[in-house]
Amino acid sequence: MRITCFLLTVFLFLLCRETVAQYTADKIVGQKQKYVSLADSLKHSTYPYLLPIWGQKVISKGFDLPFPMGFSAQYVWQQSDIIINNLQVGFNNGPKRNCDDLIRFDEATATTNGVNVRPDFWLFPFLNVYGILARSNNSTAVKCGLWIPDSSSSWKKIADINTKADFDATTIGFGLTPTFGIGGFFLALDMNFSWSDIEQLDKPAYIFILGPRIGKNFKFKGEQSLAIWTGGFRVHMNSGTNGSLPLSDLFPVNEWNKRIDSGYMKVANSQQQVDAWWNGLSDRDQQNPVNKAKYNTANTALEKAGQLLDGASQAASTLGNSTVQYSLDKRPKDKWNFLIGAQYQLNKHFMARVEYGFLSSRKQLIAGLQYRFGF
Repeated sequence: MRITCFLLTVFLFLLCRETVAQYTADKIVGQKQKYVSLADSLKHSTYPYLLPIWGQKVISKGFDLPFPMGFSAQYVWQQSDIIINNLQVGFNNGPKRNCDDLIRFDEATATTNGVNVRPDFWLFPFLNVYGILARSNNSTAVKCGLWIPDSSSSWKKIADINTKADFDATTIGFGLTPTFGIGGFFLALDMNFSWSDIEQLDKPAYIFILGPRIGKNFKFKGEQSLAIWTGGFRVHMNSGTNGSLPLSDLFPVNEWNKRIDSGYMKVANSQQQVDAWWNGLSDRDQQNPVNKAKYNTANTALEKAGQLLDGASQAASTLGNSTVQYSLDKRPKDKWNFLIGAQYQLNKHFMARVEYGFLSSRKQLIAGLQYRFGF
């Protein structure tokens, strides 16, 4: 099942494109002299940069703005459980057959380690726009079983499939972060869209991530501050995936015939058991709609298994030039997870932040550095 491993790893890689929005424009309020002095200074100052639009207007109303341009680099680790279904497989561009009843997934866990970079700018005082370029190393561990009926009323697992796939991936995207801050408290709604063009997929994979956050910024001496927040992380993606792989990528050449011969033998044994059960029924029991349905279901599954083996056998005869085509639907086990984060600002130019997501089947850690400047 290296096909499935590959696809799930692509999926997880895409999940990690989310990045943390920097601290926003902040309306200075408070009765302490330092706040009153800062607000008064902002109201009477001249804004020197082209961005954001309306920068002069908002500082005249007592808002403190970050530098308009920035560049950040972030390390990302994530581990997530994936649910897949509607798995279809075909060989050498022949017809694909649904394998949901034959291949049953017990567990699929994907892990990624990567780095993404993000240039950004404040288009408006309360809207940050950014681009994403990312590279990651990924692995996916899949545990599943191959099942066939041994009588019309029962199925048996004839093989356990435990495998792991590794690959590198690259993605690009962009994001928008509407934010608002007052008195050190802030709200942010991070949204980003990304696409990954990977050789084994028919078309780029797309994902949308939504990350609402609420937090508080604590000011220290000079320009130093610490922002802390909590929020959520939601994933939406195009669930359908299609692609093609060389047959030799799935198993070594010397294993193909052994696996195919073993499969034929197990299917034949199961067919004998199903037929023996059916022939052992009385005429009246054979007319029972329940027994008919069981018998037809078993025969359909065994016929499908035989057709897949026939396709694999034909492909194996020209293994060097053969391909396997696949399609499946996939989704995260949990759409949402909870997150907490913090950002330390050394000054208005340099910042460091970290964020951790948990309380679901998905866990993630993002840590990064940011540099901001005027424009």
